[in-house]
Amino acid sequence: MRGSFFLFLAALSAFAPSPSRALPPRIVHQTEADFLVTAAPVYVPLAEMHGRERFPRGARLLLVHNGKAAPLVTGFADTADPDLSFGGQRVLFAGKRTAADPWQIWELNLKNGSLRNVISTGVDAERPLYLPGGRIVWAQRTASGFRIESAPDGHPPKVPFLNPTAGPGVLPLTYIQTNAFPTTILADGRILFESGYPLGEGAATDLFAVYADGSGVEELRPYQGRSRWGGSQLASGDVVFSHGRSLARLTSALLQEEPIAAPQAAYAGTIEETPSSEWLLSARAAGQTHYAIDLWKPGTAALQTILSERGEDLVQPVLLAPRTPPRRFPSDLHPWNYANLLALDSRLSMEGNLKLAPASVRLESQDPNGHIHNNGTAPIYPDGSFFVKVPENLPIRFLLLDKNGAVLRRERGWFWSRGGEQRICVGCHTGPALSPENQVPEVLLHTTTPMDLTLDSPRTPTRTEVQKGNTR
Repeated sequence: MRGSFFLFLAALSAFAPSPSRALPPRIVHQTEADFLVTAAPVYVPLAEMHGRERFPRGARLLLVHNGKAAPLVTGFADTADPDLSFGGQRVLFAGKRTAADPWQIWELNLKNGSLRNVISTGVDAERPLYLPGGRIVWAQRTASGFRIESAPDGHPPKVPFLNPTAGPGVLPLTYIQTNAFPTTILADGRILFESGYPLGEGAATDLFAVYADGSGVEELRPYQGRSRWGGSQLASGDVVFSHGRSLARLTSALLQEEPIAAPQAAYAGTIEETPSSEWLLSARAAGQTHYAIDLWKPGTAALQTILSERGEDLVQPVLLAPRTPPRRFPSDLHPWNYANLLALDSRLSMEGNLKLAPASVRLESQDPNGHIHNNGTAPIYPDGSFFVKVPENLPIRFLLLDKNGAVLRRERGWFWSRGGEQRICVGCHTGPALSPENQVPEVLLHTTTPMDLTLDSPRTPTRTEVQKGNTR
């Protein structure tokens, strides 16, 4: 990677700063690592969660190489959101040719300096990320908030798409009536993203994950009362993120998050792990008015500022080095306009288990205008199991009812299922850490046909009708 990178650096005449913008930030301490960074007069953390502009006074991408910082590209009013290809030879970024333009997705070839417009829409397209297998994801502004979308990266595919339902073409990956913003691609191929908690409606910000075909959406770990954002994944597999004034991590061995004993500062998220296991991060220490780029060795007591500039926030550091591609997700979606969902024991929940099984479950869905629809009910068996057919690509939620139809428990927020998805959940809001009992769900002992809770379904049969084989 270094050799091809130096070819690009040979043409640094294009790096002359625009007279209308500040000079590049000064290097405080030189580091061996080359990296990209976004510089902005004002950076507003979590503005994207409210559909607002993160860089209200503009932004520009800088390349830091051999102790010198210079603009990455020219000819743009604004640039931000860098992401490096897995081979280290191309950079995706969001850019505006003029200040009046919406953000669009561009790609810079570091080998020859060529530029290419990847995604062009009439509204903002931001925060692009490379996916394995020749696709990208980004945040697309819509009338109901940012939506995560996926599309081919524009290069000849080296491998065939794993499933026609997951490409080619533009594919929405989130289906909620609020903002969803990608932060990184996890090693298992899922997209880590930020959205409101509870999903689809909450004011707090939390981390969620979804597969590259839009299926399997789930909260990364149970919410613990404080917003978390800016998620990144370390080589160990741990996901590190910001609470604003502190850092924390999620590990595979623990259900709950673990605090990180980092120096006191305001952290903007996006942590990059260097080959020497130091962390490159954006922080604003006490007494500072802007974010700087710091280097921190976990376990030490102090941050070492390596790049700063009076009057500018420096955020989104990205190391210029090849990286291991995430796994390609082998989508198993079917070409259906519905999904099948099996709950093994709806009595189980992170909020406390119900002692008795509810009598039925009601499905609610939300249309594109935000109106809530009652899709009907399905029986729940004594072991808490139920099996239902739900509409595709709509926000949905479950409510557990007693024998009189009163609500015993309602799902927090919304989720969705892709058309053709077949999903099994251990319980209601149990999280991904609970293993199911090794037994056949009672509902499957009576029928292998899911109760139809799509909007055009007829009256839902009762449990007695199902047991008698009368499902219509």
